[in-house]
Amino acid sequence: MTFEEPLLDLTVAVALYNEEESIPPLCEALDAALRPLGRTYEVLLVDDGSQDGTWEAMNAEAAKYPGFKLVRFRRNFGQTAALAAGFDLARGRVVVTMDGDLQNDPADIPAMLEKLEAEGADVVSGWRKDRKDSKIRTLPSQIFNHFIQSYLKLPIHDNGCSLKAYRREVVKGFHLYGEMHRFVVAHAKWVGAKIVEMPVRHHAREHGESKYGALFGLAKIPRVVLDCITMRFMLKYSAKPMHLFGKIGGWCLLVGALMLGLVGIEGLASLCGAGAWFGDTLLVKRPFWVIAPFMFLGFSVQFFVMGLNAELNTRTWYESQKRPVYTIREIAEPRKA
Repeated sequence: MTFEEPLLDLTVAVALYNEEESIPPLCEALDAALRPLGRTYEVLLVDDGSQDGTWEAMNAEAAKYPGFKLVRFRRNFGQTAALAAGFDLARGRVVVTMDGDLQNDPADIPAMLEKLEAEGADVVSGWRKDRKDSKIRTLPSQIFNHFIQSYLKLPIHDNGCSLKAYRREVVKGFHLYGEMHRFVVAHAKWVGAKIVEMPVRHHAREHGESKYGALFGLAKIPRVVLDCITMRFMLKYSAKPMHLFGKIGGWCLLVGALMLGLVGIEGLASLCGAGAWFGDTLLVKRPFWVIAPFMFLGFSVQFFVMGLNAELNTRTWYESQKRPVYTIREIAEPRKA
């Protein structure tokens, strides 16, 4: 399903991985939150290759409620792929994303929709203001949020909260891969979306275990930093990489030319009887001042060539057909109301 012809008012996309015990209360809470809205909706439950009875539990619960559509991956592709599947298959004019561990509360969805419409926003991002996780769990998240706020200049406190509402046109054409699920809001900001934040409820986990512990969370910080740098490059230079590589190459060319010019001018002056300008030995007789200018000139050529190559790759990427980052085993259509 693509984004060309919205058919429903709302899609709620939920990523699930080994959440067998959370499925029954999750589906009940979703139905209780969405049915009174008086809007057309669907719930996409995406099983990211769970190894427990998550898929069976999803089928059993979806049979009780209208509008539940189930998606099952062949293996565990990760949260980014699950979110990408939600965006790709969504038929709603608004797409709400959330985790399936019940730490996000579906009861916040109606308020998020109201805020989206009342403020004319394109994105409403949840803020776990009163987070119910231990300090050692929240530390990596705090470090990441502080870094991404300052580096990408996002107007939100809690980028890690999965509960978000997007107008479908904001995420249309945004192809997720790697660990880019963390940067959907950054993409929205780049395309000019109006982003607002709303405090949401956050519950302690009651079923199952977190898919990453505190140490693993800390270990993810370097990867997040690298992803953040990649995202900033993509947002700012993906369509014009020569602007970045050319700028670096230009500075290298300038430094090399200045050094070479200084060596040449001092050498010419020495032929006219002038002494060394810097110390007792002419610059032309110092290895550093002979080698370094040509190194900088070589660097400038390399960066210009890299920029041209990146421009060609960018053109190829934009003109080529995109491939999904996941494969689906089966899709269970929703039960009719």
